[in-house]
Amino acid sequence: MKRIATAVAAVMLLSACGGDPLTGDGKTDPAPTDTIVVGSANFPESRLLSEIYAEALSAKGIKVSKKPNIGNRELYFKGVQDGSIDLIPEYTGVLLKHVNKEAPEVGADEVYAALKKALPAGLIVLDKSSAEDKDAVVVTKQIAAQYSLKSIDDLVPYCKDLVFGGPPEFQNRPDGLPGLKAKYACEFKEFKALDVGGPLTVAGLKDNTVQAADLFTTDAAIKANEFVVLEDPKNVFAAQNVLPLINEKKASQQVRDTLNAISKKLDTKTLLELNQKLSSPDKPEPEKVAKEWLASAGI
Repeated sequence: MKRIATAVAAVMLLSACGGDPLTGDGKTDPAPTDTIVVGSANFPESRLLSEIYAEALSAKGIKVSKKPNIGNRELYFKGVQDGSIDLIPEYTGVLLKHVNKEAPEVGADEVYAALKKALPAGLIVLDKSSAEDKDAVVVTKQIAAQYSLKSIDDLVPYCKDLVFGGPPEFQNRPDGLPGLKAKYACEFKEFKALDVGGPLTVAGLKDNTVQAADLFTTDAAIKANEFVVLEDPKNVFAAQNVLPLINEKKASQQVRDTLNAISKKLDTKTLLELNQKLSSPDKPEPEKVAKEWLASAGI
């Protein structure tokens, strides 16, 4: 994860200087017209979903190439817009907030409808799955007991005394610290930039470096470490259904049918099970887990 963080920092520096966020050489490298370039964000679940998309399309005879572990949304969305990436797995609520920071929608169908209208020209989302993976404020069982925490509301009186950990972008995203401040008046004593729901965040909670953190609700580490997910009654975190974001020019009927078939089969229980497989002791490659699931799903 440290290597990934270093690479992302370098890419962000190059991007700030005006270069392509994916190549860093000052030139946009568009995807080949006969190939679908499938990208992923820099966390395991996104990599797995991108492998599922890529393997399913390849099995239909569609030429694909892969750009895994690009970085955060602020980086890879530029690649989708400039055409250097054609397809990437996304989450409805956070993508909507990325393209429209003022979007008020929180329910699954409302978020999906608003997202389809808000996307820039040339980009579309296909069918949403029922699989949902939301950001969440997570604490250890010990912290939950110490402060009698069940929801973010319960946390509010103690925010000023606690350190919060999460990915660097959580500081500025509307559904991150700004959202917690706006909806709950919760301002933490300190923010520690860690990783995207990865081992640094988990370790920070376990050793009490941070007392609360941002994790994904399908993260296998939550159950493994008996962490407590705090309820979000004011909906800082909107619905987050998994779905494909794709360059409209590459979305042929065969591509749409293939990706929509995946969304139809993918639910939250399945996503959690796939994440658990990824984090099992033998650490299987995402490509292997993706192929096994596609075979079991009959896709």
